[in-house]
Amino acid sequence: MESLKMVNWGFIGCGTVTEKKSGPAFSLVEGSRVVAVMSRDKEKAESYAERHHIPKWYSDPLALIEDDEVNAIYIATPPSSHATFAIMAMKAGKPVYIEKPMAANYEDCCRINRISKETGVSCFVAYYRRYLPYFQKVREIIEGGGIGHVMNVQIRFAQPPRDLDYNSTNLPWRVQPDIAGGGYFYDLAPHQLDLLQDMFGCILEAEGFKSNRGGLYTAEDTVSACFKFESGLPGSGSWCFVAHESAKEDRIEIIGDKGMMSFSVFTYDPITLHTEKGQEEYCPPNPPYVQLPLIRLIVEHLQGKAICTCDNISATPDNWVMDRILNKI
Repeated sequence: MESLKMVNWGFIGCGTVTEKKSGPAFSLVEGSRVVAVMSRDKEKAESYAERHHIPKWYSDPLALIEDDEVNAIYIATPPSSHATFAIMAMKAGKPVYIEKPMAANYEDCCRINRISKETGVSCFVAYYRRYLPYFQKVREIIEGGGIGHVMNVQIRFAQPPRDLDYNSTNLPWRVQPDIAGGGYFYDLAPHQLDLLQDMFGCILEAEGFKSNRGGLYTAEDTVSACFKFESGLPGSGSWCFVAHESAKEDRIEIIGDKGMMSFSVFTYDPITLHTEKGQEEYCPPNPPYVQLPLIRLIVEHLQGKAICTCDNISATPDNWVMDRILNKI
């Protein structure tokens, strides 16, 4: 691909994630701007464009992709449409940045990878936590030998049902497998699994058990899994999305032969390090728009100034592991 001097983004999808986590960041990076947005809801697209001073809006994704001024596409729709829009954009010669998970299943990830290879068009995925100061500190402690040789990894996550989960006639899309790929596990676990694979290498073996314990929707609401990284490092995880408030937990533990550390993925509780020296805590602040560091790197990659490895190739293993855990492959 030729380098872009100015990256003119077109958004496919303009929901909550673009309001709070990503949208404003695109205009905070030098050489990057948002020139068009799209939603199938015309009023939503027009309102978003007006509120964020974006010159164009569309209700047809193809019209946005074919806009000559748009030279890069941000896909912020539910996972079931990620592959379709990514492939449309790449075939039009326009690099894409896809919200996580990369797709609703591993097979769709492979389709995206094939088209990216055939067209030579870049594809990036929004695993932005890799680049946040909080998780960079976690990596620094591990790579610096703060807990010695890593022996085991454990994920523990529990949360109570959300209010919308009780509305059987209008359930959120995140618990509709045909749209999301699974339940909340498919929405939240990819961030946890991606961080661990980015730190410790690919997971080559994974097995899991899923169950629906709450009966609020058809998707799994409780998952247990075990897995092994390419280095031989073993790990395990448990996720429950129908827990009592008192059981609420967001925690990853990394156990080494010289200590143990724990951190959260979504709540950013203090990183806690336990060694023979005692207990130490760290809480590096993150930027107000959490996707900003990754978006800056992607823009610099497209401008030929840097290399961003948070791409479709590095993101695909996350879907493979989730599909293995859910017994989909």
